[in-house]
Amino acid sequence: MTQDTRVYLIREDHSMKFGLFYEMQLPKPWGPTSELDIFQQSLEQVELADELGYDYVWDVEHHFLEEYSHSSAPEVFLAAASQRTERIRLGHGIVLMPPGYNHPARTAERIATLDLVSNGRVDFGTGESSSDMELAGFGVDRAEKRAMWEESLRCLVGMFRDEAWEFHGEYIDFPKRNVIPKPLQKPHPPLWVACSNPDTVYMAAKYGLGTLGFDFAEVEELRSRCAEYYRIIREECEPIGDAVNAQYAVVSGFMCCPQDADAAAKGVPGMRFFGYALQHYYGGRQHKPGATDIMRAFNSTPPGEEVGPFGCIGSPKTIRERLLAYEDAGVDQLILVAQAGATKHEDIMSSLRLFASELLPEFKERDAAHQRRRQDWLGQPATVV
Repeated sequence: MTQDTRVYLIREDHSMKFGLFYEMQLPKPWGPTSELDIFQQSLEQVELADELGYDYVWDVEHHFLEEYSHSSAPEVFLAAASQRTERIRLGHGIVLMPPGYNHPARTAERIATLDLVSNGRVDFGTGESSSDMELAGFGVDRAEKRAMWEESLRCLVGMFRDEAWEFHGEYIDFPKRNVIPKPLQKPHPPLWVACSNPDTVYMAAKYGLGTLGFDFAEVEELRSRCAEYYRIIREECEPIGDAVNAQYAVVSGFMCCPQDADAAAKGVPGMRFFGYALQHYYGGRQHKPGATDIMRAFNSTPPGEEVGPFGCIGSPKTIRERLLAYEDAGVDQLILVAQAGATKHEDIMSSLRLFASELLPEFKERDAAHQRRRQDWLGQPATVV
């Protein structure tokens, strides 16, 4: 596929977009309604975000990661959110693609159904998974998970496209079937991939995928990655799907309060827990299912021994400076982690309101300029869809 024939999924009103990111974090101790509360409160937050003009909600898929993530069925949560909202886009951030987790036909069916019930608002994030707790639980070989992800995604795109589709690969042997229903969005919902390091970012560009990554890099490093991502999109892209989703998204910690000190007091503890729990599952710490208490261990750890993407915690003035740096670096979407650790629901709601009143309007006003810059990055006028 040459540049002249690519379809770029770029909307006419494009600026730097803003989304919310949900792990459904639930530190111990747990009460009888803890899981009920976190899901119902998260739906209230998404409903408010839709009313206030936020652009996306992203929900993860994780399994067995107690306290860190109780979001094992994101398609159910996003379907519920679709019926309580009107315009916010519904992002899988991400669907685990190795067939041991999800057969591509079942994933295609769920994504298409969600796209239909939401009237075409789905963004389809994909990934491999990397925690031993999940990989071993589903019998997925770490050494082969990248190849499984790629084969599964290639198979699934054909299921979206063709009424009679078959696929015979190393990991998937699928006889000719018509996988129904088909998604409303054509050629398919925008495709993304989780990116934890620069090499994955550049792979995403080669395959024409949007990139979803955490804010662990300094702004200058982020600028360099964005530039290289768009260079590869322009010069080397061989799309894995039927459209190029040229978007660079970054996940960042979030709490917006009138004063920096208040924002830090309300938002930093949750993001510190986020970073600690992330290291717990992905850094090789011992975990005993049903017995380990991550919050207790976290509370006994001196501050500073864990990391977290804290970038957007502060007053509107402080956060604005960070947002301008992201925008200047070329970030297309900033995904805000508000629901982290034991952060209070009422603090998240007030933070969403203040950010929307003080910061969102400025960035929405720069739509046209950002769109022109993206066209320059791509080296040709974008096809608007």
